[in-house]
Parts: sequence; C-alpha cells; structure tokens
Amino acid sequence: MLPHRFQYHRPDNLEQVFELLDRYGDDVAPYAGGTELLLALKARVLRYEHLVDLKRVPGLKGVCESDGQIVIGALSSHFSLATDPIVKRLVPAYAALSDNIANIRVRVSGTIGGNLCFAEPHADPPAMLAALGASLTLRGRDGQRRVAMADFIEGEFTTVRGPAEVLTEVRIPAPAASARYAYCSFGHLERPAVGIAAGYCPERGTPHYRIWAGAIAGRPAQLRSVEDALEGVPPDKLGDVLAEAASAAAQELPAHDDLQGSADYKRHLAAVLTRRAVEQAAGLQPRRKAA
Repeated sequence: MLPHRFQYHRPDNLEQVFELLDRYGDDVAPYAGGTELLLALKARVLRYEHLVDLKRVPGLKGVCESDGQIVIGALSSHFSLATDPIVKRLVPAYAALSDNIANIRVRVSGTIGGNLCFAEPHADPPAMLAALGASLTLRGRDGQRRVAMADFIEGEFTTVRGPAEVLTEVRIPAPAASARYAYCSFGHLERPAVGIAAGYCPERGTPHYRIWAGAIAGRPAQLRSVEDALEGVPPDKLGDVLAEAASAAAQELPAHDDLQGSADYKRHLAAVLTRRAVEQAAGLQPRRKAA
C-alpha cells in the first residue's frame, strides 16, 4: 500500500526546520531514517501532509567526548554506533546492542533519534539508555532543554518532545572504569518481546546495580525492587537473592498480550533475562538455560 500524498521538505539548518514545524503544526513530521515512520505511512496508520527530512541539517551526526560525557548526534545510525570507537571503548554493551537491532537495512538507515522519538514500544535502545543514565537534548526556537531518558517516553508512541522541538543529541555519562553493563533480549520478527538492561556499578568497594526492563510495556521500567534487593551484594553472592528478586519483580510488570507473546510469557522472559543481564554485567558466566 502506498502512503497518502505528502509534501517533502529538505531544510539545510535547524532554523528552517523550526520554521516548517511552526508553519504546518500537526500536519508535519520530522523525518530521519524513516525505518518506522515510512512503514506506518505506507500502512496508513499515520498520515502527514508534510515530511521534514533532517539529514541535510549539520551537526546532528557523530560521536564525541565532552566534559565526561559521550555525546551522540541524534541522526547517528545504529550501524555507526555499533562500530564507533568511542562507544565501543566506553559503553561496549551499547555498541553490542546497536549491532543486533533488527536487520542490517534498519541498522544502516535507522537512527538513534528516530528510534527514541517514534517510541515504538518493542525497541532496544530506551531501556539501555535509561540504565546508563542518558539524557536527551531537545531544541526549539526558544532554546533547548535537557530531559532524562527515564522521563522521555510517556507511553506507546508518545514522548515529551513538543511538536516544534527537535531531538538533537543523546548524552551518556562516561561510566566509571569499574562499571560494567549488559543487555539481554528475546523476541521474534526482529523486535524484542522483552529487553533487560543491567549495570554493575561498584562505588568504594560497595556493589550497586541498575536494572531496567524495556519492550514489555509502553515505556521502560526501572526494576527498583531488584536493585534494592541486590544493593551491596557482591557478584559471587548473588545466587538465590537475584533469582527470587527477579521473579517477584517480573510479576509486577505491566505486560499485555500482543504478537510478541502473552503477558505471562513475557513476564517469565523478564525474570529469566533479568538474571542473565545482571550476571553478565557482574562478570559471571551467563546462564545457558533456554528461556
């Protein structure tokens, strides 16, 4: 099926982008890689009279280090992040995640900013970025604001980005040398049914853990009960504490039945993947038992 007719705009700078967003309001959509948006337009689930292609706008691609943070341009593709030397050195778990998103076509065309702004619930990056403490920079004509990744997605296909704002960059605090992260997911049709991001972040010899669940609900969910249960527990003592906490937390997740599986099945996956992700982040041999 072909999409409804629309007018295609290719601005050369952000000022032109803001002008188009102001002019056309609800009838316009910013366009990055288009891997999600174009499918929705072709299926006629969405309809816009105007698309604003951001790819000519300078300064929205690439990765650099600045003031102890990893700064990622919103138009950086998943493939570029999977192979970027800064990302691979400082957050190798995110490079590995990017290298396993969907398929090679999506990884080459799809962008981190497009993925986050479209807010398709069955996506890999949001939970991992939340676990890493990332923040997003939104720019509009009146200036810019910083939003924590944990607060950016409000629900399925819904974010806090205003209609006249553009996501320009993602900032990740450079992890301490002692910190390790892992991401484990399971699904089919190239989308995760559940994804768990875990961080092992010792401070002054005391173990701390960060654990987020993604894809199972409309927005990433922090597994605070698991974090609290594991607070101060060294990796070699995780044992039954982790299994019990993961199972209990998974039962509280707001899962629902869909093409990715039943709610009960996804909660089971969440418990299994939480154990695997935490063990991997803590440097333990991951469990091999099938989900």
